[in-house]
Amino acid sequence: MFDTLIAVFQNNGLIVSFALVGIIMYISYKISDKLTRGRLHGSAIAIVFGLLLAYLGGIHTGGEKGLADIQLFSGIGLMGGGMLRDFAIVSTAFGASFEEIKKAGVSGVISLFAGVIVSFFVGVTIAILFGYTDAVSLTTIGAGAVTYIVGPVTGAAVGASSEVMALSIAAGLVKSILVMIGTPFVAKYIGLNNPRTALVFGGLMGTTSGVAGGLAATDPKLVPYGAMTATFYTGLGCLLCPSVLFLIMKSFF
Repeated sequence: MFDTLIAVFQNNGLIVSFALVGIIMYISYKISDKLTRGRLHGSAIAIVFGLLLAYLGGIHTGGEKGLADIQLFSGIGLMGGGMLRDFAIVSTAFGASFEEIKKAGVSGVISLFAGVIVSFFVGVTIAILFGYTDAVSLTTIGAGAVTYIVGPVTGAAVGASSEVMALSIAAGLVKSILVMIGTPFVAKYIGLNNPRTALVFGGLMGTTSGVAGGLAATDPKLVPYGAMTATFYTGLGCLLCPSVLFLIMKSFF
């Protein structure tokens, strides 16, 4: 009976992966609600669980794809692959309206460009400190510091290695978690208490999941505003990093 059940799971890997993610999200939000009273958002906890499971899966199998190297959880590889990643980018973009972002005014537009460029060059600086000197790697890791979606999109466009693309995703995840955790603690010091500042904040930080999670723990009413500009930030990063910023890196390295 047990062997039959395992066989069914192995033959329906994608369904198992959705179920696993659903269970992790449920547990994470329960922990967020009961132990932190919402101050640490459930998404941040879920990301930590995901990273831990990927690490344990890699240690167990000695493979390169984390939990997806275990046959029972092979569907995780598809669920976290390029197809659904690109679908997430497109679906997120469809949820944004250019008419709405104009409400943030010039400050909102400036925050978008400033957020992408500053994050990119912070990522590039860290990459240089760790010994990377070629334009492709520097651009990919810098793009990962923009967001963990922009990183692999840029890496695929400029021909980065899988190891460098993995580093770019890790950089974006660290940023997302920091934004989720830190937003409620700094909100009162930066005046993050109204839709206009939420729009600017989303443009500066850019990580949609981080901004949404951080604002949800601060004031749920601000989430749509921050997430809106964060969505445009992701799109802008996917445009600038593989093109303009890559050419800048190529001219210096």
